[in-house]
Amino acid sequence: MGSLNQLSIKSKLIIMLLAVSGLSTLITAYLGYRSGQINLTDRVFSQLTSVRASKAYQIEAYFKTIRYHTQTLSENPAIVSAMAEFDAAYQDAARLKPPPQATAKLADYYQQVLLARLAKVQEGTPFLQSYIPKVSQVYYLQYYYIAANSHPVGEKHRLNQARDGSRYSAIHGRYHPIFRNIIEKFGYYDMFLIDPQGNIVYTVFKETDFTTNLKTGPYKDSNLARLVALVQRAKERNYAWLIDFEPYAPSYGAPAAFIAAPIFSQSTLIGVLAFQLPVDEINAVMTGNQNWEGDGLGKTGETYLVGDDTMMRSVSRFLVQDPQGYAQSLRAIGVKDADINRINQYGTSILQQRVDTLAVRASLNGQQGTQIIPDYRGIPVLSSYAPLHIDGLNWGILAEMDLAEAYAPIYSFRRQVLISATLLLLVVTVLAMGLAHVFVKPIQKLISSARRVALGELETISDLATEDEFGELGQSFNAMVQSLRTQTNLVEQKNQENEKLLLSVFPETIAKRLQRGEKTIAEDLSNVAVLIADLTGFTRLSANLSAYEAVSILNDLVSSFDEAAGVHGMEKIKTMGDNYLAVCGLSVPYLDHDKRAVDFALDMLGIVRRFNLERGFKLNLKVGVHSGDLVAAIVGRSRVVYDVWGETLNLASALKNACPPGSILVSQTIHQRLYDLYPFEAAPDLTNNKEPVTAWRLKRTRLPVDVTNQELEQS
Repeated sequence: MGSLNQLSIKSKLIIMLLAVSGLSTLITAYLGYRSGQINLTDRVFSQLTSVRASKAYQIEAYFKTIRYHTQTLSENPAIVSAMAEFDAAYQDAARLKPPPQATAKLADYYQQVLLARLAKVQEGTPFLQSYIPKVSQVYYLQYYYIAANSHPVGEKHRLNQARDGSRYSAIHGRYHPIFRNIIEKFGYYDMFLIDPQGNIVYTVFKETDFTTNLKTGPYKDSNLARLVALVQRAKERNYAWLIDFEPYAPSYGAPAAFIAAPIFSQSTLIGVLAFQLPVDEINAVMTGNQNWEGDGLGKTGETYLVGDDTMMRSVSRFLVQDPQGYAQSLRAIGVKDADINRINQYGTSILQQRVDTLAVRASLNGQQGTQIIPDYRGIPVLSSYAPLHIDGLNWGILAEMDLAEAYAPIYSFRRQVLISATLLLLVVTVLAMGLAHVFVKPIQKLISSARRVALGELETISDLATEDEFGELGQSFNAMVQSLRTQTNLVEQKNQENEKLLLSVFPETIAKRLQRGEKTIAEDLSNVAVLIADLTGFTRLSANLSAYEAVSILNDLVSSFDEAAGVHGMEKIKTMGDNYLAVCGLSVPYLDHDKRAVDFALDMLGIVRRFNLERGFKLNLKVGVHSGDLVAAIVGRSRVVYDVWGETLNLASALKNACPPGSILVSQTIHQRLYDLYPFEAAPDLTNNKEPVTAWRLKRTRLPVDVTNQELEQS
């Protein structure tokens, strides 16, 4: 308001015209921008919700289909027959002996393939004896169908029948082509037949879980083992159970989920049929076969699944499209390099990328809706979320798009509005300047005359010859000038006498307050911080210097203290020889006056430390800090000073006196307010006016120089 009053009438007129036109323009633009933003947000949310609902239907339908398929196959006579035959053949294989080279070759396979890959994704080194088979038929069958299998890793399922002449191989030769065709046609990763004792008597893919026991073998703690145990305990027909993704060691630690159903022969449970679910099918649905833009998700939109552990259950679009950029965005929000490396090694974010956002938590709690939130990359997005309805799984589905892309049209509109508003304001400015010039022209002479009078030219008379309000103003101005001529000399004479008298007694600032009518200048100050510092070692130093050199050094040091005090809002009251007194909150109140005083004390120690390093001195500081009430006043009559006193000052002085050199002692009041910001340690109790006082030493400080105890005592 003060700066506005200093403007000319012409400037005010211009400002008023610009304010009216600019305000109306800005209000119109804001309303348009806000309306466009709301409409665009609703449209994008509607689009994301539509995509999310479509993906949710596809995922739910996919799991329903594989559940029905698993349930149906478990009742198929061919599966029932195969389960019985493989179980019998597995038991019969216990009497077979592997060839002499089997031990070395199978151990080499485990070491070179399984353990080598697990070591890349697991912490620590996998131990061979924890995985190598210990049961004879497991050793036998894994040798012929894994280690001695001529097909490369990942294609062991191409072998229809081992040439060992065993009953197992004969049964395997009949059923394996059929079962291999099932997983290839329906997109499963693997198929398992498991007997009631937990033995995996058959798999299609022939990983190292083949023929192992899920109750006692190396994979007894896997999610497949828990799922099979659940199916066996339930003993329920016509139902298939799902278990969520977990790292699965036989698949080299990759995420694996399973579905299983019981196999009954009449009323007897003879085994379990299980399928390892492929992540590729889920990713294909969630990414639209990597055609996100075709799904209406633009360049940054994606849909993904999250499990109840807040880990992803489908791949991130950004990992697929730009692995390096994805890693950089995760690293920027503090994700550990080990987690990022594991994502890169697996090539997937499933079970590796944590998504603990508001939208995820809401979806896992059964809620659906839309929000603008930071996503798992820390980037603001529009998010549409909902729970998935899949028996046995607590998953949420989210469809999101970067806020920057979603709001790109409204940002473009905002730029256009700003450009248009700027051009309009330029035109209005030109018009306002012209109109203002015409309006104020009659009083420019009056303004010129007033300025000359303000400079002391009281002989000036305005010759404004208009008959409107400005003419009346000119006549009043002339009358005022004539009156001022008479009064000015007398006023100046009295002022000179008063000022001469006041300046002979008081400083200029105090004199001005007295001129305004103040009789006694004294103030009660509450809640201020007091710092008293004692410069140790200076007396000993000055004994070897001239008075000029000692004063010069002290002036340099005090000047540095004064500069630091200004930075922290501290006001120096005075210096008393080696002592330095400053107060925070004296003229300007601060809520953090305690912290400012402590920070200033730390800076003082740093200044002394630098001073010692630069000049080779061994000076030090003892600092006491307390907070409370003070009295400040003008003291004296013929020679006055501005001083402070009170119990707060006394306690600060006592703290300073008890403080070891190179340290900062604070009172209990300061400690209670700042103990969570600074490290303190209890100091020996001291007395103030014979009253015990609790003191605390700031642990962060250190001696400005490597001063020995003897040197400190001498200082």
